[in-house]
Amino acid sequence: MRRTTALRTALSAVLLVGAWAGAGFPSASASPSAADAPTAVGTDTRQASTGLIAAMQQDLGLTASQARARLTAEKTATAIQPEARRAAGASYGGSWFDASTGGLTVAVTSRKQAAAVRATGAAVRLVTHTERSLDAVKAKLDRLHAPAGVSSWHVDPEANKVVVDVVASAQSDNDVRTFLAQARNAGPVTVEQTDEAPRTFSAGTVGGDPYYTGNVRCSIGFSVYGGFVTAGHCGQAGASVSGWDGSGIGNFQGSSFPGDDYAWVSVGNGWWTVPVVLGWGTVSDQLVRGSAVAPVGASICRSGSTSHWHCGNVLATNETVNYSQGAVHEMTKTSVCAEPGDSGGSFISGDQAQGVTSGGWGNCSSGGETWHQPINEILNRYGLTLHTA
Repeated sequence: MRRTTALRTALSAVLLVGAWAGAGFPSASASPSAADAPTAVGTDTRQASTGLIAAMQQDLGLTASQARARLTAEKTATAIQPEARRAAGASYGGSWFDASTGGLTVAVTSRKQAAAVRATGAAVRLVTHTERSLDAVKAKLDRLHAPAGVSSWHVDPEANKVVVDVVASAQSDNDVRTFLAQARNAGPVTVEQTDEAPRTFSAGTVGGDPYYTGNVRCSIGFSVYGGFVTAGHCGQAGASVSGWDGSGIGNFQGSSFPGDDYAWVSVGNGWWTVPVVLGWGTVSDQLVRGSAVAPVGASICRSGSTSHWHCGNVLATNETVNYSQGAVHEMTKTSVCAEPGDSGGSFISGDQAQGVTSGGWGNCSSGGETWHQPINEILNRYGLTLHTA
């Protein structure tokens, strides 16, 4: 393979999109030369910042100054979140980024831990239920059989309850009512409506700058040493993978779906990886520097081979999503849109990798919601190391 093709492959191999990633890749038709490699991976931070600010203005309705202030505040909240959780101890009830105050809020069940949590820089809210007790309620729901009309369920730290999302048109269905009755018996549960049932975002083979397995097109995820991570529903272990130019990349080395929705693909045959997320010309290409978890309420962006770059907010974590193929656990829900072919693509917050696109509902014309499988779970499952700048 020519070296210019290898570089293009490397860029494709980090096709996941990010929310903090202010950088955007060249368009799918671009073929940068090897000599352009330093620029291709987004070393121009000034350009990356400009691109990200513009994307946040478009997708989140912020002014440029509001976007910059929010990015700074979210970075601080992400950094103090682990310390605040430790300070809360056994009384920890969850945490979230509050865009109205620009800070992290931590729920606790005991006033005794409040001062220690505030000392970390977080605000405190007293609640009734610990995160551990709510997780136990959610675990009971995970063991139930969910009908198609039940979209998903997750622990909502701000509501201090387990939230069950039901498709509006199915709320009167007898099986849905039975599931909700069982859910309410499990503990503190509230019900919300969603417009559509979730679906995965793989697609048949069409033009673009993706990867292919069989007749399925998906989007490449974050680079890891030895390959890249992506969505499990895109291919089974052993399946061969080809790149945007039709040449072979490697094979699925591990894959899990449903239950989980993650996989990793080996990279060889002259292909190589770089720690970059494609911006598709909407924003400049973004370097990946780590995988610190953004809190609920933080802004986040996504990159995919169909709808390219879009941003939104983190809506929930540890959510169980009820696809037609079966339930998938420990997902993160976002307000970012996606479309068929975006599966496997990256979610990023600033320069921190968050996860790979799994599925959702809606599209990027009318809006919708999308779930991602958290990156750290994938890395831990397969013993992989994220390729960082």
